Amino acid sequence: MNRELIMVIEQLGREKGIDKEILFEALESALLSASRRSLPGDNMRIQIDRKTGEMRAYARRKVVAEVADPKLEISLDEAKALNPEAELDDELDLEQERPPQDFGRIAAQTAKQVILQKVRDAEREGIYSEFAGKEAQILRGVVHRIEKRNVILEIGKAEAILPEREQIPGERYNPGDRVRAFVLEVRRSAKGPQITLSRTHPGYLARLFETEIPEIQEGIVVVKATAREAGERAKVAVASTKRDVDPIGACVGLRGTRIQVISRELRGEKIDIIEWSHDPATFVARALSPAKVSSVTIAEEHEGEGQSAALVIVPDNQLSLAIGKKGQNARLAAKLTGMRIDIKSESEVDSERADAEEARAALSSIGATPDVVAALEAAGLGSPRAIVDAGPGVLRALPAVGDGADKIYAAAQEWLATRTEPAPENEGPTAPAADTERPSTGT
Repeated sequence: MNRELIMVIEQLGREKGIDKEILFEALESALLSASRRSLPGDNMRIQIDRKTGEMRAYARRKVVAEVADPKLEISLDEAKALNPEAELDDELDLEQERPPQDFGRIAAQTAKQVILQKVRDAEREGIYSEFAGKEAQILRGVVHRIEKRNVILEIGKAEAILPEREQIPGERYNPGDRVRAFVLEVRRSAKGPQITLSRTHPGYLARLFETEIPEIQEGIVVVKATAREAGERAKVAVASTKRDVDPIGACVGLRGTRIQVISRELRGEKIDIIEWSHDPATFVARALSPAKVSSVTIAEEHEGEGQSAALVIVPDNQLSLAIGKKGQNARLAAKLTGMRIDIKSESEVDSERADAEEARAALSSIGATPDVVAALEAAGLGSPRAIVDAGPGVLRALPAVGDGADKIYAAAQEWLATRTEPAPENEGPTAPAADTERPSTGT
């Protein structure tokens, strides 16, 4: 009987993938639950010999001077007879009479439930341990069912969920379909491990590159950053650890074969591969490809903002290409570089410079010195109209202006009055100007 018990535990351990020690502990707990009538008390435990299968029952008793409860306590003399080194307040495990083999129907049912629960808990913990180390990796699964647009996949012994928000727009799934996805999160729950997958995460794109491109697997080419709008377009920044290896060519492959495999996996998502650069300005210019960039100016990071900004100037005929459809190209470039990007055309910059020069000339004409002009521009008062709108109080608050605030304010009013034409009389309502404002390119 004991030999058969050990064989059953070993077989169950192999089938369920559970450590034999966990099964022995589950059986000991179950036997103790089933033996409560014959082994009363909370200080009892049952131990099964791991080699022979023999069962022994032990009671933990405290060594005291005077015994009040024989089930929980033992006198010092009795304790020393069993263990010469025993002292007062020690706790001893004393072997009891072997528990009966016949537990009865109710006790046997209790033991069965305890064992099954322990086995289920051990299976869940085993599954959690298996997948907890696979976060940020790609797994293959088979579509099992679809619940409220969430796809449930079978991945080995476990089930994983691909939520609707993590699915590529336009994808359709049917039971039996084989799907690859990115492990987003693995966490414990009352119903077992909860595995959440994603096909829209930028990390999925990076893992696909590692899977499909040998140079990345070997460490010759490195994926530095990724940005994507799932199902539409993505940008990947790569760099080479060897001078004689072209990172973009390695990723594209002969006649685009490698990148086409990745694009098909992402349901035709367009992928721009960009060579990464240590220089932020160069990296921003490359990130905006396929648009050609005239210049990039990186602004210093201000305290509290936590994000650098880049002013990008492009030729007039490249402006729409740099911004992209609905600002997509600029958004992806901003995500890829981690910067806030503002894009302007050359003609727009020239116009702003001309307006600034005209405003400075106007400020000089009303008596503002170069230092005062600089202070006014820093305060956002770079024109006579802005000065009049702000009022003399704002001017007095500027240290560089000081006592000359009233004089500059009066001069600004006079300058504005001489250049403001009176409104035409008896003229009908004018048509509203066409909306020529383009969408913001800052991200």
